[in-house]
Amino acid sequence: MRQLACILASAAMTALYARGGAGWVLGFVLLVPWLLVLAGRRTFAAVLLCTWGMAVAYTAAGFAWFGEAFGRYTQIGEMPGVALLLLAAPLFQPQFFAYAVARHLAARWHGPGLGAVAAAAAWVGSEWLLPRLLGDTLGYGLYPSRLLRQAADLGGTAGLTLLLLLANEAVAAGIQRRGLGWWTVTYRLALAALAPAFLAAYGAYALSGQPAPAGTPLRMGLIQANIGDYERQRQELGAYAVVRELLNRHFAMGYDAVAGQGAQALLWSETAYPTTFGHPKSEAGAEFDREILDYVKAANVPLVFGTYDRDGSGEYNAAAFVQPDRGLVGAYRKVHLFPFTEYLPGWLDGPLVRRLLPWAGAWLPGNGARVLPLRLADGREIPVLPLICRDDVDPALAIAGARLGGQVILTMSNDSWFSEGGPGARLHQAAAAFRSIETRLPQFRVTTNGFSAAIGIDGEILAGTRVGEPALVIADLPVRSPAPTLMVMWGDWAGLACSAFLLILAAMAASRAWLPRRGAEPGQVAVALAFPARVAVLPFAARVSAGVLRALARAGLLGMCLVMLLNEPLRSNTLGQVRIFALVFLLPEAIAWCVLMAFAAQAAVSTGKLVLTRGAQRLELDLRSISAVKVWRLPLPACGVSLQLAPGGEWKYGLALADPAGFAAALAANGGPALATGQAPLFGLAAKPGYWLDKPWAKFALLPLALAIPAFHLHQHIAYGSAFGEYYSFGLAAYLSAFALWWAAWTIGVALGAALLRTLIESGTLLAAFLRPGDAAGVRLGLERVAHLALYLALPAWLLLRIFGA
Repeated sequence: MRQLACILASAAMTALYARGGAGWVLGFVLLVPWLLVLAGRRTFAAVLLCTWGMAVAYTAAGFAWFGEAFGRYTQIGEMPGVALLLLAAPLFQPQFFAYAVARHLAARWHGPGLGAVAAAAAWVGSEWLLPRLLGDTLGYGLYPSRLLRQAADLGGTAGLTLLLLLANEAVAAGIQRRGLGWWTVTYRLALAALAPAFLAAYGAYALSGQPAPAGTPLRMGLIQANIGDYERQRQELGAYAVVRELLNRHFAMGYDAVAGQGAQALLWSETAYPTTFGHPKSEAGAEFDREILDYVKAANVPLVFGTYDRDGSGEYNAAAFVQPDRGLVGAYRKVHLFPFTEYLPGWLDGPLVRRLLPWAGAWLPGNGARVLPLRLADGREIPVLPLICRDDVDPALAIAGARLGGQVILTMSNDSWFSEGGPGARLHQAAAAFRSIETRLPQFRVTTNGFSAAIGIDGEILAGTRVGEPALVIADLPVRSPAPTLMVMWGDWAGLACSAFLLILAAMAASRAWLPRRGAEPGQVAVALAFPARVAVLPFAARVSAGVLRALARAGLLGMCLVMLLNEPLRSNTLGQVRIFALVFLLPEAIAWCVLMAFAAQAAVSTGKLVLTRGAQRLELDLRSISAVKVWRLPLPACGVSLQLAPGGEWKYGLALADPAGFAAALAANGGPALATGQAPLFGLAAKPGYWLDKPWAKFALLPLALAIPAFHLHQHIAYGSAFGEYYSFGLAAYLSAFALWWAAWTIGVALGAALLRTLIESGTLLAAFLRPGDAAGVRLGLERVAHLALYLALPAWLLLRIFGA
């Protein structure tokens, strides 16, 4: 009973969360009761049973309206519709099973901390790999919070979902460990609070940085005619009478919008003209087409409306663009059709199934996003991105449209099938609003009888309608070319990143045999360093100055990565890249290297003493006077050690060297102290010794050269017609200078890629050291190997794909 009560508690919070309003705060805790039950399941069967119960309860709490709408549409009744939905809950909510399975397996292989992260990644990854019918995800529930929803321009609603899941896991972990003391609970609750704190901080930053409206806004008239259920009306009144009534109402409301309220363009809803425009099937259809063209010409404003399109392959649910002076100028075809209503899957389509499902259509999907011009009477031509119904639940379409130069989103929908209940219509409007946040494009959205609205770039409803009423919305939205958001630049990356993270965890678990043994201490597995060895004997001031310079150099690389992403002209300006690279990285790195060289020395052990020599200078330390060898926790300017002296505290010099563990093992072998237990650097900024793939000459000389040669060869053929075209035209100096620039550009690219990979490696290792210290060495080695694959295989493969046009 306790388990059932916990699942019902999560379901009750889900119901409140889905209602909107202040219920968004429950998103950070709504799964906690279920997670507490899940944590107690030891067998795989028990985990699946618990997950099935949660999937059913979650579906009943948040999506009962969908079952009711399905029952009404198919005329089987609302309760049978809900029953069918609950039976299909595992198919409707597969992310629960991905979450629970990943949590169970990852906790067994990597510990509970990484198990929680893996579970959240599995949820997001499964929603990315298996797109939801309604596009719904937990992140949509944060829409009522204007502040917290702004982070969708970074990672989309998938990123919001990931943070919500991690917050739920942290709260559940705190409750589970409440018997370990107040600090354990407080610490995990503080981790949970990081999610809303980050979202709030970023939201405040994003809202404060929004540009003030500039230029002439677009004044659009949205016509919600409140006419739905075309099939029933067609059966009762006939097809001609239905289309006649639709056009009459839209014409009348459009006349008021243009003549009375100065609308510069008109937008009708999905299938507002429920026949093929421009390809009439009858003389009556041709007459209706001429009426629409004459109406647009008389109104002298462009019209965008939902209709059908067709070609030799079949019919499409489409949006037509009609200009007063040019007539039909283009059409957009709906990409995401609704299964079993607008189409049947090919493997299921057939006479028998169509007899069982007489309502199923046979429309074909469109082939992707399109940006079409909206030419206004004042001479402006505004590129707009049309989306139809389910298209607005796919971030990829909005992102593609933003990349194509769209400045406004025009969304058309027919929400009549679920508008009798508010939750479905509200969910659909929230999904559409998130597309504006992700792309920072304003949006005009019109439905038959749902929620029509003008939506700002922050997702705010600036003007709108209620459900189930004829309404005319006149709204002005500023039009501009926004700076690309991270979502526009990277795409819907969160799901891909989560899937890649799971693959890495799986690879690590599968390769336990070749990873270091869990719990091994650095001093136990280290091989003694061969003396003499190169070291740098650094006074405190020298270490600090060189460390700051190297930190600035690495920060400069990461900063340059960000600048390159945001500044498109710089990506094609090799000389500009070289100057920035030299200033932010090469200069501080060279100075730091000079500091290290100024204090370079040779270390050796002789007659029980550590001997450090540089030319004629010689410094000796009795090994018996060294009480401990401590690795630098922050390995700047390089990895190194501090020596603890027996009576006098820490020695005033630090030793920078490539292999601290090997150095300590060599001292111990000659009678000195062993490496202090548990000592390991937080980060591994220095290259790993002895592995040629990490050698600077391999990574930053040979690899860029191997990449530059085919790219330069292709450039020569494109620009000059042959491999040596520039040499024949301008001489050897020009040819070699051009090649040097290509080599430099690829060197910078590899350096920036290596910096990003190093950041991921160190972040992953630090997380492992925090959650599972015994596995940190194995995690680092696994991540290092993944980075090698990315740098030495993925980058050349990408270049080959670009060259051969794949």
